[in-house]
Amino acid sequence: MSEFSDQLVVITGVGRKGQAGEAIARAFCEAGAHVALVDLAEDQVQERAGALRTAGFVATAHAGDLSDAGNAEQIARDILAAHPSAKGKVHALVNAAGGFGFTGSLDTSDPAGWRTQFTISADTAYAATRAFLPALRAARGSVVYFASAATLPGGSTSGIAAYAAAKSAVLALMQSVSQAEVDNGVRANAVAPTAIRTALNLGTMGDKDRYVDRESVADVVLFLCGRGARNVTGQVITLQ
Repeated sequence: MSEFSDQLVVITGVGRKGQAGEAIARAFCEAGAHVALVDLAEDQVQERAGALRTAGFVATAHAGDLSDAGNAEQIARDILAAHPSAKGKVHALVNAAGGFGFTGSLDTSDPAGWRTQFTISADTAYAATRAFLPALRAARGSVVYFASAATLPGGSTSGIAAYAAAKSAVLALMQSVSQAEVDNGVRANAVAPTAIRTALNLGTMGDKDRYVDRESVADVVLFLCGRGARNVTGQVITLQ
């Protein structure tokens, strides 16, 4: 039996090809999980799920705006209906939705850029966690959040204040969930990578030596959701 055999795993932000969410979804499938992929772009998330089904895995695609709590609740209902064998349980929620953005000097920055970073990272993580908590409690499951090495002590946040602040909010959310849900058996942790070797980063920043491979990110996420981390909660793992 694979570690995640027939367990339902929800992964957000699995849209564009070549991103971290795609590798995480593939790794969970290879470990036996049934995956539900969520993204704002319906055509892209359908393509990612279709590729997994073609490879023989169980994967469903769900499109919607996760920054809206009502939409997130509907997506949660749709996912559980699409996976009746899960019996209302979600073993893991991986909040990979988000995005990087430069906002420059604060005095000349666009306030819309600040709001966007909180919308795509903090708001989506909050609404998704809120929507799936009952199913996570039923499974005594795990939540993984995506922070950034820039938000940790010694990190550089010059020019990226909005991104860093939003990721700091994600870390605060993770700590709150880990403390509030420990008696319900739900664990919450975060990964804080430096730049990940994704198609988008390669396209915008070019190739360089110090990327974190997508597969390395996936390995850590699976560890945090697995039996080996059953007593790990409230922790941040830096990848560099």
